[in-house]
Amino acid sequence: MPQSDRPVRSVLYIPGSKVRALEKARTLPVDAIIFDLEDAVAPDEKVSARNTLADALKSGGFAPRQCIVRINGTDTKWGADDLAMFAPLAPDAILLPKVNTSEDVAAAAKELTGETLIWAMMETPEGILNAAAIARAPRMGGFVMGTNDLAKDLNCRDRADRLPLMTALQTCLLAARAAGIPCVDGVFNAFRDDDGLRAECEQGRDLGMDGKTLIHPAQVAIANAAFGPTDAEAELARRQIAAFDAAIAEGKGVAVLDGRIIENLHVDTARRTLAKLAAIAALES
Repeated sequence: MPQSDRPVRSVLYIPGSKVRALEKARTLPVDAIIFDLEDAVAPDEKVSARNTLADALKSGGFAPRQCIVRINGTDTKWGADDLAMFAPLAPDAILLPKVNTSEDVAAAAKELTGETLIWAMMETPEGILNAAAIARAPRMGGFVMGTNDLAKDLNCRDRADRLPLMTALQTCLLAARAAGIPCVDGVFNAFRDDDGLRAECEQGRDLGMDGKTLIHPAQVAIANAAFGPTDAEAELARRQIAAFDAAIAEGKGVAVLDGRIIENLHVDTARRTLAKLAAIAALES
């Protein structure tokens, strides 16, 4: 399916240096994997991690999960070599850390061929302020919210409601929606706190996020459940479409279902819900 239609409910970070973790990733029910060469890899392991990950991607076995490689920043001594190594391997996307401007994306895009996209870590104040331009940069495929780095730069307090981050989250979501690309929420650090993770996933879904970045396989099931349509939502979508189609057949412009007006915009949302459900079913099959 087109990358823009592929589910990204659960996006799991996997260290590019850990052979056992890379092997396990082939069996996990995640929608996408971020193979991390940046924060998850110590400086003295950067080169060996690059080679380990390249061997793993050449061996394959990760499909149908999206494969996204987070390289080191191009302003580091590893970034250019990371990009040169993985561009020919054609992962689904290259994830750039700390994107500040659309020019950061354009420079990396020149090194890519084929269908490989660029995803941007949105984790700096400058990047947030430039989100609209970044979302329309060459080969742009999606946003990943880097909430930990962003909170550090903002010097804000850690709150369960994430109020200090809300402007940044919604700014990036607006930019992503305007450009037609997905926006994936930041990580939840307390990976043993299922209730906290569930609450933050539900908040992100309520905002409009497409999925959640995760730091542990134990978080996958909660994210998949939170960001996928529920049985009730799917049933309502089918009923809305049926009611609207019946109204149109009778020459009416709107329908009434359960005492509520159903218009074209509601039907568009309903069709997207069912399309997402079908995409998830295809992925899981």
